[in-house]
This record gives sequence, C-alpha cells and structure tokens, in this order.
Amino acid sequence: MLNKNLYRAILILTFIAVNAMIIFGLSSVWGFLNTGASRSTMLHTEIKSRRMYLPEVVWDTSAYKGRAMENQSLQEIERDYLNGWYVKNLALHSNKTFGVEDYYTDSARVNIYNIIDFNKAHDLSFTTTTTNHHPKLLFYSADGQLVVFEDRRVRQFSQTYSEEKLIDEEIDTSSYKVMMLLEDGFWRVRHIKKVRSDFENVELEVEADWHIKGDQLYFKNKKFQIKGMNYYPQDSPWDMYGENFEIGVIDNDFELLKNEGLNTLRLFIPYEDFGKAGIKPAKLEKLHKVMDAADSNDLKVILTLFDFYGDYSVLDWTLTHEHARQIVNEFKDHPALLAWDLKNEPDLDFESRGESLVKKWLEEMAFQVKQVDQRHPVTIGWSSAKAAENLNETVDLVSYHFYEPMENFIDSHQELKEQVTKPIVVQEFGLSSYNGLWNPFGADLTGQAEYHKYMQQQFSNANIHYVSWTLYDFPEIPSEVAGSLPWRKKKQTAFGFIDLDGNKKPAFEFIE
Repeated sequence: MLNKNLYRAILILTFIAVNAMIIFGLSSVWGFLNTGASRSTMLHTEIKSRRMYLPEVVWDTSAYKGRAMENQSLQEIERDYLNGWYVKNLALHSNKTFGVEDYYTDSARVNIYNIIDFNKAHDLSFTTTTTNHHPKLLFYSADGQLVVFEDRRVRQFSQTYSEEKLIDEEIDTSSYKVMMLLEDGFWRVRHIKKVRSDFENVELEVEADWHIKGDQLYFKNKKFQIKGMNYYPQDSPWDMYGENFEIGVIDNDFELLKNEGLNTLRLFIPYEDFGKAGIKPAKLEKLHKVMDAADSNDLKVILTLFDFYGDYSVLDWTLTHEHARQIVNEFKDHPALLAWDLKNEPDLDFESRGESLVKKWLEEMAFQVKQVDQRHPVTIGWSSAKAAENLNETVDLVSYHFYEPMENFIDSHQELKEQVTKPIVVQEFGLSSYNGLWNPFGADLTGQAEYHKYMQQQFSNANIHYVSWTLYDFPEIPSEVAGSLPWRKKKQTAFGFIDLDGNKKPAFEFIE
C-alpha cells in the first residue's frame, strides 16, 4: 500500500512539473514574438559595451539640418556602432563569426565572412582595437530608420599574426563613411567604407605653467628642481584610499615634508582599486582631498596613473584609456599637478607580456593623455636607468629608479644622460636599514644615512631631480608588492626616514 501511494505521488509531481515547463516555454515564445528578441540573448559574445569597449567618441552634429534627433537615439546608434566594431575585432582575432549577424546587415556581414575565410585559409589572425572616433552626422531619415555619418580620425591599433606568430604592428588613423539601418529595434551597419579625409590638426598650443627647454624644467618661467618623496601613509601603505584613509594624518605628513625643504610628491593610483574603467566617486573624492592638501602645503604632485596593472591586452585598451581619461580630466586643472606618470616600472612586464606590446600600450597611453591635457609633462617610471632609454622620444621627463650600490650612480646616470636630451628624474631611490635574519649583510641605520648623504651630494652637485623612497618604515608589505619570500618582504619594510615608532632615523638629516 505504501509503494502504491509513493508511485501515485511521483506520477502527480511529474505531471505538474511537465505541464509547468510547457506553460513556461509557451509564455517565453509568446513574449519573444510580442516584444522582439533581447539583444543580450541574441548576442553570442555577451557584449556589455560600457564594460567591454570604451573608445573615446566625440560627435559632430553641426552640419546636420534634417529631422530632429533625440539624444537617446544618438546614444543607441553610438552603442550599436561601437558594438559592431567590437564584434568585428573579436571575429578577426578568433576567426569566428559569433555576434557579427547582430550588428551587421546581411550584405555587410558577407565582407566580414569573406575576410575570415581568407584568414583561416592562410592561417592569419588580427588583434585590433580602436581608441578614438569622431563621427560627423550627415543624414537621418524622416522615419528614423536610416542614419549616415562620417567617422573621422578613427585611431586603430592592429597586430598581424601568421601561424600564431606576430609579424607586424601598426597604428593607423583613417576615416569611414557609415550607413546604419534600424532593424528589429537595433541599429545594424549596412555599409562602412574607408575614405580619404583631410585630418585637421588636433595639436593645440596652450598656455602652460610647466615648460621644458632642453634638459631643464621650468615652472612659471623659473627653473624648478624636483625635490620629492614617494608617499604612502605609514598605517595604510599601498591602500592609501581605503577604509583607513585619514586626511588629517596625510596633511601633517605633507607639512613635515614641506618644512624639510621638499617640493614634490609622487602618488599612486591603483588601477583595480579605483574601479578600472568605472572610476569610483568615493576614491576620486579622497584623491581630491589629497591633492588639495598637497597644494595647501606648496607641494607639487607627480601622479602615477597605473599601479598594480600588468595586462596590456589589446582588446582591453579602451578600458585602460577610459580610466586614464577620467583621472586626467578630473585633475588636469588642479594647481598641485606637476606631471602624469603613465605606469610604474612597466619594463618588469616585458618578459611576461612582450616588450613590443608593453611599449605600444605606453605610446598609445601617452597619446591619449596628451589629447586631454597638453599643459603638463608626461613621464614613465622605468625600473632602471638603462630601461629609461626606452621611449624617451615619447615622454617629456625621463624617469628611472635606482636601487644599485651608490658607487654605481654617477656612471649609470651619466650613461643615460648621454642618450637623452630631456630632463631626467631619479624617481625612486633608497636603501633599507634592515640587516636582521633575512638580510644579515644589509646596511644598518648608519649605512642608510651615509647612502642618503652621498646621493644628496650628487643631486646637489649636478642639480638632479630626485624623489626618495620613502618617508616611513612600514609594518607589513603586501605580497603583491614584493612577493612572498621573507628576505624580500622584510627588506622592504625599512626604507623609510622615520621608523615604526615615529622616530626620525639618522638618514632623516639627509632627506633634502
């Protein structure tokens, strides 16, 4: 009797479940037929344009005199047009057609399919991205179903691979004539053709407080020697804008540095912590307070745009560019700003990411920053003097880090000086005073002081720009900074001029 009741219950539950599934399926089909397919379900590549592809877009509607276009319509056209570029980039990279049908009409996608077939047959692939678009609206039909525009000065980076080996890289700037149709509620590219165009000169001459003449740096027409400090608060190193943020502590530190004769700070923006392409307002607010504190203490700031970043993937370039544009737009007029430092020690990524790719990313980042701010110098924080010979034609200040024995400094600096004609900044230097178990032959407090005395003599003799590492000893060093090996981490805790108890170490006498 028990088994019969059990079987009867199973049959009833199965019947209910099957009917529920049928009703759900019918309702989904009915909803699809009545509302149109969702772009998120249609698109194989799951594009979310605000996360995945963010080139700079500047519309020009001044020449358009036709049917009035709502701003929302323009935004929808821009969204689907950029998604069209993105899925095409993905298709050329993977030689697969997923997503192409969602953003190109039947006739337009044939050309893309032909290119993919050709690439497959010849074992070719392309990694590409666009970083800037300047569409000029030419025509918008009365029924709102067709739009024509010229996309000018499209800046595009591409890598060509043959049999998975990189054979070519280039940056190209072109213009395109574009026609798009509204189909099923979505804009699709009907026609896109490269056209010849006379590019207007986007280089602007602007009045700037900072000037570079030969190897000299000037502020308001007076020679300026950078005498600086790489700065983190003692209680929150590498997490300066986190939960322990205290502007009062930071302001007191800045006042101390000012009173010791320093005039410059180097500050860091951690890429992921700040929200990557979606900058977090709370982080910006804290950075504003720090910049204001620097200004109130007559300190200038070298702002490092990318710390804890090391990907450089071409398909993600627009995200890093958007991060930089937001920061640069926010602080380009701040009175404390001295220079933009694109990236901290990028040459350490040469081996893992490829030297050519890292350099191309840096070149393009310099271009993007200067598009937004032409009034402040741009630099790169190379890990050594030898590495600083890279891209010296791209930057305005040549910066490098020096952690070799002090006896090597004069020769090392002189070799770099013979290779460049721009101001050189020793952007990091210092010596740890830890000589315990994990560094038994390291310098002690006296050795650290002798090191800084020697370095300051060299800086003074040749008017060399310098930024010390760092104000404080730190109780703990994150593994992301120095790895997990104790002999590396422990050494990093004691580079400061002030110890963990707040006492000035002997080296403090030679902080400036």
